[in-house]
Amino acid sequence: MTSTAHLGASGSGRTADLPKRSRTAGGRGPLGGLVWLVWRQHRLVLGVLLTAAVGGTVWCAVLRGRMAGFIDAHHIAGCSQISLVARCAGTQDAVTAFREAYGSSLSLAESGLVLLPALIGLFLGAPLIARELEAGTHQLVLTQSVGPVRWLAAKVALPAALVLAATTLLSAAFAWLWQVGGDEVSGSYWYSTLGFNSLGPVPVAYALLGLAIGLLAGLLLRRTVASMGVTLTVMVLVQYAFTQLRPYLMPIVTTEFGPSQPTQLPDDAWQVGQGYYTASGAHVPDVPCRPDQDFAGCLRREHVVGQYMDQHPVTHHWPLAWTEAGIVAALAVVLTVIAFRVVRRRYG
Repeated sequence: MTSTAHLGASGSGRTADLPKRSRTAGGRGPLGGLVWLVWRQHRLVLGVLLTAAVGGTVWCAVLRGRMAGFIDAHHIAGCSQISLVARCAGTQDAVTAFREAYGSSLSLAESGLVLLPALIGLFLGAPLIARELEAGTHQLVLTQSVGPVRWLAAKVALPAALVLAATTLLSAAFAWLWQVGGDEVSGSYWYSTLGFNSLGPVPVAYALLGLAIGLLAGLLLRRTVASMGVTLTVMVLVQYAFTQLRPYLMPIVTTEFGPSQPTQLPDDAWQVGQGYYTASGAHVPDVPCRPDQDFAGCLRREHVVGQYMDQHPVTHHWPLAWTEAGIVAALAVVLTVIAFRVVRRRYG
């Protein structure tokens, strides 16, 4: 009996007895081939994201140098247009000139980082799964040796890693820029909606949330356009909800001012409320007194002895940022876990 085995092209080794296995181009295994396929399918969006991260970092470095030179030349570091700091007297014109020269560039950088999470969810997260489910190409993949859970893991791993790396780089570059011209000089305060959402871990956490929302929406709706619409809507609602919740993520500091004290907080403090306090110590947000009708006498009749202001000092910035980012990141993890459970239940 003759053997059907034969030598390989190199003349060494038997090929007939080799076990059959699923392979992809270049000798990749099934899982590695899926990661490569994800890159091929979404290389335009991922490439744009990486290019934006590198380009944005370079732009922030150049802008930082120019802003620092202006501030040093005019000695306006830490000065606002209306400031209680003695050394800032007479710098109002220079601060105004700085804002006219660099304010729009700083706002552009902030807006880009605030919009980036929604764009990631819209153009990367939503089509990531929905496109394959809509076209039916997922059925071919699921018939191979890779199970549905590993398939989803391979689909998510590369985009999540690149989103994390790109947004971290951009956030760090902008924070480096903001240290020079943020807050008082530019009027871009840390507690503003644009300022808070573009600094530190906050944009990174929202970017991962955008990816998770898009992923789950695509998995449930199975339509790319519908998933994109839902992703955008949910991201807007979540970000708006956190702007309302943000002041209460940490205990608010209350500062009381006597009758002869000026009621003004430091330039970098975030005022979240104000009102009057009575002799008994009670805080009254408003009083039925009108400035044109014996205002001082009315305050005495209401037993008002001073004013108060609720605030978050600048020392609360990073605790607030890390608290919000932690909640948002946890929400992203929850949505991702739900997506994996849906895949396991739907496709075994």
